Amino acid sequence: MQNWKIAGAQLDCRLADKPHNLERMRQLLGQAAGAGARLIVFPECALTGYCFESKDEACPFGETVPGPSTEILAQDCRRLDVWAVVGMLETRSADGALFNAAALIGPHGVAGVYRKIHLPFLGVDRFTTPGDLPFRVHDLGGLKLGITICYDGSFPEASRCLMLLGADLVVLPTNWPTGAASTVKYLIPARALENHIYYMAVNRIGQERGFTFIGQSRIVDCNGELLDQAGDEERILYADLDPERPRNKTIVKIPGKYELDRIAHRRPEMYGPIVAPKS
Repeated sequence: MQNWKIAGAQLDCRLADKPHNLERMRQLLGQAAGAGARLIVFPECALTGYCFESKDEACPFGETVPGPSTEILAQDCRRLDVWAVVGMLETRSADGALFNAAALIGPHGVAGVYRKIHLPFLGVDRFTTPGDLPFRVHDLGGLKLGITICYDGSFPEASRCLMLLGADLVVLPTNWPTGAASTVKYLIPARALENHIYYMAVNRIGQERGFTFIGQSRIVDCNGELLDQAGDEERILYADLDPERPRNKTIVKIPGKYELDRIAHRRPEMYGPIVAPKS
């Protein structure tokens, strides 16, 4: 099976300036595609910025999916023959819902959308609607992709669901501000190791309304080992993935004496408390 080169675009975003953010994403999309990347992931709310102070302030910058910005990016993806994950705000006209979303766009247009399920009391998430779509894995033509957003990464059930659905790679567009250093250090390798999958977290940099975003984007392999990392600068991360590697869940240290399989060795009948309703 052919390897996949993936990219994460760690960039600065401007609050409520979609034209600027869209143009910058298009530039980086072209740059990453030119370097051979077949999947390019952008940060959470890269199109809009994050630190809105009310739903009324944020809603004018939301779009439907498909919508004007995703259609422009779809034209680029079609021309470049690449896939992109784009953080944005999604609006639903039927009921006025506003979602923190990530659109998946490919060579044939918009292929799907993920709506952030776990919402912290922070930024625009104070006003968005909890995600209402089930976890889904997208086959990009050899690489099986799962999408989560920022705070979702703190809930291991999210990545576990995507792994059980067949994901080779889980991506996490984020807006991690100052104070999230431990999340960067421990969460990213843990999600990869416990599921034996590739994992990529793509954060932003810059400042918005008193919040400083720390960057520190990471790509790790199935053992949680670093493949590429960024500091607090604007840059593109790259890694070459072998999709066959995460599909073999049996880890053999000593044949017949020391073997691990974090899927076959699960005991789901014992996990009832995880899915018990909140009290």
